Amino acid sequence: MEEFLAEVSSVVWGPFLLIPLLLGTGLYLTVRLGGVQFLKLVPAMRLALFKRRDEGADGDISHYQALTTALAATVGVGNIAGVATAIYWGGPGALFWMWVTALVGMASKYSEAFLAVRFRTKDARGDMSGGPQYYLAKAIPNRFGLVLSIAFAVFAVLASFGIGNMTQSNTVAVSLESSFGVPAWTVGVVITVAAGAVLVGGIKWIGKVTAAFVPFMIIVYVLGALAVLLLNVTDVPAALGMIFTDAFTGTAATGGFLGSAFIIALQYGVARGIFSNESGLGSAAIAAAAAQTRHPVRQAMVSMTQTFIDTIIVVTMTGLVIVTTGAWKLGTEGAEMTAEAFTRGLPGEWGHYLVTVSVVFFAFSTMLGWAYYGERCVERLVGVRGVMPYRLVFTVVILVGATTELSLVWTFSDVMNGLMALPNLIGLVLCAGLIARETRQYLAVDPDLLNQPLESTLHGTDVLRGPRRDRVE
Repeated sequence: MEEFLAEVSSVVWGPFLLIPLLLGTGLYLTVRLGGVQFLKLVPAMRLALFKRRDEGADGDISHYQALTTALAATVGVGNIAGVATAIYWGGPGALFWMWVTALVGMASKYSEAFLAVRFRTKDARGDMSGGPQYYLAKAIPNRFGLVLSIAFAVFAVLASFGIGNMTQSNTVAVSLESSFGVPAWTVGVVITVAAGAVLVGGIKWIGKVTAAFVPFMIIVYVLGALAVLLLNVTDVPAALGMIFTDAFTGTAATGGFLGSAFIIALQYGVARGIFSNESGLGSAAIAAAAAQTRHPVRQAMVSMTQTFIDTIIVVTMTGLVIVTTGAWKLGTEGAEMTAEAFTRGLPGEWGHYLVTVSVVFFAFSTMLGWAYYGERCVERLVGVRGVMPYRLVFTVVILVGATTELSLVWTFSDVMNGLMALPNLIGLVLCAGLIARETRQYLAVDPDLLNQPLESTLHGTDVLRGPRRDRVE
């Protein structure tokens, strides 16, 4: 089975399918939107971090909580182990392709969040539901959109048990057992109970929990990485030079590193970049749909900052620490490589403990975010009645992941991530005209994101042009 999945993964993430589609879609949307992720990043960050909510708007959580929920799901093991894996296989140049994936992916993240809010609906419990599992069917005419939406929902549910569950709990168990000698089953029981206690409250509890500790855990981790870079500041310029040059030339074998070609750096950089920031995957759009916002553009701006924070800030810190300290040459992989890099860079065992604690919090937050994504897709497939059984199964699988060898699951996660991205990326390309048109119309009135519109596309009329057209033409 593992060999079969590896073959499928090599095709899905190969140079002729998902890599050009991800980068191509991001570039296409960047052009159609006029580089909105670059021109509006500052007002978007201000809206996300300081405005926090549109008072009186429909939604279940503030758009700040929607951001932290999406960050909770993305700032996980991928930011610690995923970066190291990309560098282990692709060399320092893989980090460059993670940056490229993020920069063009911000346009994809903007677009999927826009569509999620634009076409969201209330479920039988009165909660907001949205995401690719809904907007693909609503925005794309005929049965094609319906097929895409169902395919996304199925693959997203499967992915939630991989990227959002077993890979996370297993990494936590391995890290705590190796660092502090805590038995894996003990770790599994504790995080299973903790996750179950939060998940029973749904998105409102998840939003409150993530808003409380996600910013704190990111700040602590970034400060630790900055300390390593300051202590090794003379090595940083050479590390940056290596990242940029090796991205196009490949990396020669050195020490425990076996060498890598350009195409491997590209492949692992893009694949692990998506594993980390999920741009184009469609998952973060599910959290965006729950936000209290008066217009899709406003929440889309907030959502695109998540990719910037996740990759341009957190992933960059991890990658620079690994390359600057030379840990990438030792032949270790995953979280072990990152832990070794921080141990080399900080006095005593502080670096090792920082990575271990970060793994615990990052992975736990990822499980919370992905549990919500999965339950929304289950709801799309079988209705509200499927939500509680899904939460129960998801919680039990956390324990399974913590106590089982999971070499197969990482490959499974890559395949499911790719398969859920495909229908979403097709939808983003088909809906690009709708997204660009309504974005231009909104920004013509509120270019700095300072005002709250009195009407929105959520209620059947556009702010600027009256009756709306819901479907692509």
